Amino acid sequence: MNTRVFTSPLFLGFDHLEQMIERASKTSSDGYPPYNIEQLSPVSLRITLAVAGFTMDDLQITLEDNQLVIRGRQTDDGHGRVFLHRGIAARQFQRAFVIAEGIEVKGAWLDNGLLHVDLIRPVPQPVVKNIPIARGQDKSSPPARTVEGALQEPEG
Repeated sequence: MNTRVFTSPLFLGFDHLEQMIERASKTSSDGYPPYNIEQLSPVSLRITLAVAGFTMDDLQITLEDNQLVIRGRQTDDGHGRVFLHRGIAARQFQRAFVIAEGIEVKGAWLDNGLLHVDLIRPVPQPVVKNIPIARGQDKSSPPARTVEGALQEPEG
């Protein structure tokens, strides 16, 4: 069974995108911690995670190959304490978000048990490039090139 998404020969160089899709499908389906993703403007996003009980020292944010990874690791401070009910879990988590090329992490802050991560998605500028077409030559001899790499007419 072929699981490749971009099977058409017209999709050239999309291997990296296919790897990103595979990575996104393998992310944990665990709902902890809960999170929101907001679009603040056409170019900015905010991810907010509910991380009650975590301090800044318990949290780590990294960008690893187009993957924003947020980790939380609490130390169990329950030593010597007797809980009649313990409903606030002191567990570790890892939440990963696959982000597109060009998206930048602008900053993160912790406020009232919510971790906010702001991202910016710059608007791509259209690029038009004219490709020069060289005159056909004998297939047995490649076109001559100068040091600058420009095509030159063969002599003779």
